[in-house]
Amino acid sequence: MLDQTTNRDAPPVILEVSGLNKIYQASNGPVEALRSVDLTVRKGEFICLLGASGCGKSTLLRIIAGFEQATQGSVGVYGCEVRGPGPDRGMVFQDYALFPWLTVRQNIGFGPSHRRVAPQEVDKLTDRFMAMVGLTAFADRYPHQLSGGMKQRVAIARVLANDADILLMDEPFGALDALTRAALQEELIDIWRTTKLTVIFVTHSVEEAVLLADRVVVMSSSPGRIDQDVEIELPRPRDVASVEFNRLRRAITQQLTSHVGAGRKVAATADS
Repeated sequence: MLDQTTNRDAPPVILEVSGLNKIYQASNGPVEALRSVDLTVRKGEFICLLGASGCGKSTLLRIIAGFEQATQGSVGVYGCEVRGPGPDRGMVFQDYALFPWLTVRQNIGFGPSHRRVAPQEVDKLTDRFMAMVGLTAFADRYPHQLSGGMKQRVAIARVLANDADILLMDEPFGALDALTRAALQEELIDIWRTTKLTVIFVTHSVEEAVLLADRVVVMSSSPGRIDQDVEIELPRPRDVASVEFNRLRRAITQQLTSHVGAGRKVAATADS
């Protein structure tokens, strides 16, 4: 886990998960999805939650987002307990979750408009983040007129325009082809550096986790818990063909595959 010793030069703690348990009531009895999860994240960190399907990583993300409640334990953002969704946490889903009746511009500006931000400021925010994700030329297109990669760019820009402190991403590139996925991975790192956001990114790809993260948090299942917290100290941009990259990938893969079998036993209600 993250070193808790006082360090005046370290960024402040933005997120703290403490003693988190989650139990679902399924038709065949209770299912323990998460047990005793502790996680501390500092402002500006890029964290990847890595694990096989059924290990509870998406359940943990949804609890952090405030979409689900823990059975026991707490989640705090800047020391304030999370009791539900809030503008300080923005979620990007694998299936985009865009409003199909709104254009690119309207989707991105929806949050600020809903918060009654002045129309001129909404326009400025929308223009800024459309440009950041390379969609200015597609401002008046609707989601059905966009590729999967473009839809995901809109989803990311919508969170950025809403002025979130923490960007929560649930396997956002999982449904994309390999080339689009690689391009968006690079763009996400550029956005993260520019905005200095804190990112918590769920994936089951070891390569993606090592490529993106400052820390890779490996989760095991039956029940879901944090098995290992690995600092990735490779310089960016990272070379997936380098000796050091592949050493880390092999080590994390070995740790992950040691409990894949157990992960398959988790009930469907604790799905990933």
